[in-house]
Amino acid sequence: MNDTSRGGRELTVTALVVTYNRPDHVRQCLTHLRHQTQAPDQVVVVDASPEETTYEIVAREFPEVEYLRNPFGAGSTATSRAIGLTAAHGDILAMVDDDAYAAEDWLANLLLPYADPQVGGVGGRALNGIAGEESEGRGQIGMLLPNGTLTGHFAADPGRDIEVDHLLGANMSFRRQVLEDIGGIANHYPGTCLREETDIALRVTAAGHRLVYTPRAVVRHVAGPYAKGKRFDRRYLYFGHRNHVVLLSRTRGPRSAMLREYLQLSALEAARELVGPAREAARRRSPVALLRAGVGGGSRALTVLGGTGAGLVAARRAQRTEP
Repeated sequence: MNDTSRGGRELTVTALVVTYNRPDHVRQCLTHLRHQTQAPDQVVVVDASPEETTYEIVAREFPEVEYLRNPFGAGSTATSRAIGLTAAHGDILAMVDDDAYAAEDWLANLLLPYADPQVGGVGGRALNGIAGEESEGRGQIGMLLPNGTLTGHFAADPGRDIEVDHLLGANMSFRRQVLEDIGGIANHYPGTCLREETDIALRVTAAGHRLVYTPRAVVRHVAGPYAKGKRFDRRYLYFGHRNHVVLLSRTRGPRSAMLREYLQLSALEAARELVGPAREAARRRSPVALLRAGVGGGSRALTVLGGTGAGLVAARRAQRTEP
């Protein structure tokens, strides 16, 4: 594929895999990258694991891969991406999660939309093995809504390339120069690292570039274990709200209507967490169930409010440490 913004020459690609304590997943991921119909020019693994297992696998089985360390450990995915960006020399930085296994034509298809020089980033589908996921939400893929919430649906197949507001971190790419022009990648998203990839995408679009979702570029997402906790536990809930507030403050402004809308939604969510289970327990006329509902609902409500408040504090701090 040729790109007129590069003088007609073929784009070069750096494939980046960031990982923490998933050595077997890294092996599978790199094996799939090795069998691409269009091979990446450079493959980089950035490892935040405390053990040496991932390093040993890469060094022994994938000598062509560049291995780098992230000393900050769990909760520093954005830092790993930033380290990878610093080491990359490809025109395109193609990022795939360690638990996302690329189809053989993944990279070839991911690069096609870059024929348009206005395209700053391209992402693709991540299949989860769920029945009907190819049609679920196909009209609402990768949107930032006026109330500050995001749509996903990154397994859906709209049947054509479409423009989106954000991409899925498991399967996304950007022009390296665009990332450098917007100030690189900063880690304002600790804990579960939710929204770190959305921050990159929204800053790319804010700089005037288009983001494209192409259903032809496919990975199989096997959802490896979390570094800490489980998906949708209270830790996930806390950092989901904390990091989302930071995202909207950084990319839409601390006084934006979108952020105000989201804060109102968070308050309503906290109220629902508190009242909903209590109403159900009261309907059952069980004092024990009512007590449990009150404790559980109260805990989740406080988690929502605590995450939102922590996000407001972190957002102010982030303003002083751009990008």
